[in-house]
Amino acid sequence: MAASPTATADRLVLIDAPPDKPRRAWPFSPWHMFLIPVAVIMLAPLVWMLILSLETSSEAQSFPPVVLPSGPHFHNYVTTWNSEPFGNFFLNSAIYSLATVVGNLLFCSLAAYAFARLRFFGRDVLFVVLLATLMVPFQVLLIPTFLIVKHLGLVDSVGGLIMPNLCSAFGIFMLRQFFRTLPIELEEAARIDGTSRLGILFKIVLPLSLPALATLGIIQFMWSWNDFLWPLIIIDTASHAPLQLGLATLQGAHRSHWNLVMAGTVMSQIPMLIVFLFAQRWFIRSIAFTGIKQ
Repeated sequence: MAASPTATADRLVLIDAPPDKPRRAWPFSPWHMFLIPVAVIMLAPLVWMLILSLETSSEAQSFPPVVLPSGPHFHNYVTTWNSEPFGNFFLNSAIYSLATVVGNLLFCSLAAYAFARLRFFGRDVLFVVLLATLMVPFQVLLIPTFLIVKHLGLVDSVGGLIMPNLCSAFGIFMLRQFFRTLPIELEEAARIDGTSRLGILFKIVLPLSLPALATLGIIQFMWSWNDFLWPLIIIDTASHAPLQLGLATLQGAHRSHWNLVMAGTVMSQIPMLIVFLFAQRWFIRSIAFTGIKQ
């Protein structure tokens, strides 16, 4: 007796159907077993800093350490803010960081585009020399940089903080590598239409390079906001000191109020967290919507 067409079709469906995937024994990825302990280790210093900022001075200096404070002493933040001109410190750090970010995005973009697209004598040799400066420690350049700033009359000023950091070899290198990944056909079409080199850079290249610009801006902002060595050398008065240098005034030669130091450190990291969260979201959005649409 011949089989019906319906039974034959059902048999073919059963034969061609892929086998069921084995179900996971864990409700999460096995990588989480490794990443969770690493995350705990990374967060431990931040949690300890927050705990110390809520303790009294005696609890912060006791041994063994007090893990649970007697109470959340939020007045430590008020005392820290009033003990030093923290509002002025925040303003100086904001001016210093934003100016260096804008300077690096502008000057590094110009130099990187020249190295990526323009042809001139000694371009590759000059670029290798530029990369070689990345291997020179900042401590070696500290005295020459200080002498240049001194001759310019910018010692003990916010301008002296900003001027040596307006451009960086790392920023030029990173943007140059990203510019070289962009299709040159767009630039050639713009050149045919009569667009200048600067017009191509600002109208075509930079809009397509938002992820690289965002990354450079985040790195430069974090470095400038947390910079301590150069302000320590160049700044003498508290009115021009950035935040990290101002935090050092809370530490004495013989005794330090670590609860106040940690309270000031927590306050100094709040803008960094806000900038990071905002920039991370914007960076992901830039990657999602940046590119050439066919």
